[in-house]
Amino acid sequence: MNENELILVAEDEPTISRIVISYLEREGYRTELATDGLTASQYIHTLKPDLVILDIMMPERSGLEVLKRMREETDTPVILLTARSEELDRVLGFELGADDYVSKPFSARELISRVKAILKRVKQSSETESTSPLQPLRYGRLELNPESMIVNFDGNKLDVTTTEYRLLECLMSQPSKVFTRYELLEAAMPDSDALERVVDSHFRNLRKKLPENGSMIESVRGAGYRLSLQDTT
Repeated sequence: MNENELILVAEDEPTISRIVISYLEREGYRTELATDGLTASQYIHTLKPDLVILDIMMPERSGLEVLKRMREETDTPVILLTARSEELDRVLGFELGADDYVSKPFSARELISRVKAILKRVKQSSETESTSPLQPLRYGRLELNPESMIVNFDGNKLDVTTTEYRLLECLMSQPSKVFTRYELLEAAMPDSDALERVVDSHFRNLRKKLPENGSMIESVRGAGYRLSLQDTT
């Protein structure tokens, strides 16, 4: 059972929210409903949910605006609910820090599967083998702590999302290797059906958080990404 995990459902369509909440509670999750973006932002701040299911088209404040403000204070995982015609919004959502998306109309079972997969990844990251502590990963001035999922550059903490952390972790696991977008997607979002180009959106967002606009992350044309071989000092 998942009685300790709180899911915020930010959805203004009663039929959809009722079905989603019913399935979540059947799986043992606690739930809270926000029917507009302003309330969703308030609940994210006060209730501190473990995961947010966020509709893009919301009254008062759009889901994308909610997500943008949310990422200024928390890396809580977010699953976007989008219409099939909102591809640009989905890409923008990933750039703002969404962890996954589900297109309407969707299967409630599929959504629950995504929720479980993301929460499992978060739990695994926060409970990494406490009896055998993992050593930090270091590359030049960049350091990742696998147990706390904290990223430091020159000793200063960077605010990254779970997906951004996993992308960096993948690159730093083999710094000289060029990882394909598929490999990176599998490492960071293994249960998602997101397109491979979503990786580009996450890296654009991540580069903005790194010094020198993330020059240490190299894009290898036609191949994928790797860490800059020149940025090891």
